[in-house]
Amino acid sequence: MTVKEHILALLDSNKGEYFSGEEIAVQLSVTRSAVWKAIKSLQTDGYSIQAVTNKGYSMSPQTDILSASAISKYLDTQGQKLRLEVFKTLSSTNEAVKSLASNGEAEGKVILSEEQTAGRGRMGRKFFSPPGTGIYMSILLRPKLSAADSALLTTCAAVAVALSIESVSGKETQIKWVNDVFMEGKKVCGILTEASVSLENGWLDYAALGIGINVALPSDGFPNDLTEIATTVISENSSYGDLRNRLVAEVLNNFMGYYEQLTDRLFLSEYRKRLISLGKPVTVIKNNEQLKATAIDIDNDCHLKVRYENGDEEYLSNGEVSVKI
Repeated sequence: MTVKEHILALLDSNKGEYFSGEEIAVQLSVTRSAVWKAIKSLQTDGYSIQAVTNKGYSMSPQTDILSASAISKYLDTQGQKLRLEVFKTLSSTNEAVKSLASNGEAEGKVILSEEQTAGRGRMGRKFFSPPGTGIYMSILLRPKLSAADSALLTTCAAVAVALSIESVSGKETQIKWVNDVFMEGKKVCGILTEASVSLENGWLDYAALGIGINVALPSDGFPNDLTEIATTVISENSSYGDLRNRLVAEVLNNFMGYYEQLTDRLFLSEYRKRLISLGKPVTVIKNNEQLKATAIDIDNDCHLKVRYENGDEEYLSNGEVSVKI
């Protein structure tokens, strides 16, 4: 770790406490000038660090900037196995993870970014990823899983996000098949799983599991096309302090707990009871054709069973269709 990273970890883990420049310098075996330069750099990055004569440096408890050290203090035993890296800006966290995976990176790498300039959702849709108000992260996984079972990753992640949001907000969530988490009828999270499949055996070589959560409303609000369909975990007037770091950890803890026993499908009951569409009319978009149907059930492989107006029934795979509610 660099001097800057060490100081960030120290102040972030002890928000509200003061450390003198001399104390930090001795602890890190560096000069006080190096400490001062690192503090100035952190302040430039947006960290709210106060410098008080005869007291030293302290990070405000209200600082809400994503950091590996802040997230780590909320991680459980399984979550601590993950390797976190946070960036100020990336084009796409999924693209970063896929690049690492292609170069042999081991499972368990988690990439986060304060913003994405080219965030994507399913079907190539753009995912709004403004700086400082959301969670944009991707997890590198190398599961022993066939391509046919890959939907388990997305649905498992949806449950992990739903449970985590409920834990930190106290509000109920719903899930729209297959990959969106809703609050109060609007989308609060999107999940995109991209995978590389071995042509020899049809098993996944790796998966990049991307999760995007709208935590707080940006200062200039959502774009016009999202105003009526998107929402945030907290209201625009709420003070959220360290909420994003805590929410990241909650998601990772919940996901890894299920992931260790993924094929046992322990998450499925939680997924099914939050599914918005069951028993309701839906529009199935398949091969550029829109078909009216009713969502009936979801099977153990997370395929959605629908009944069309002519009485025909079909199990839908998430890779084939889109469903509107």
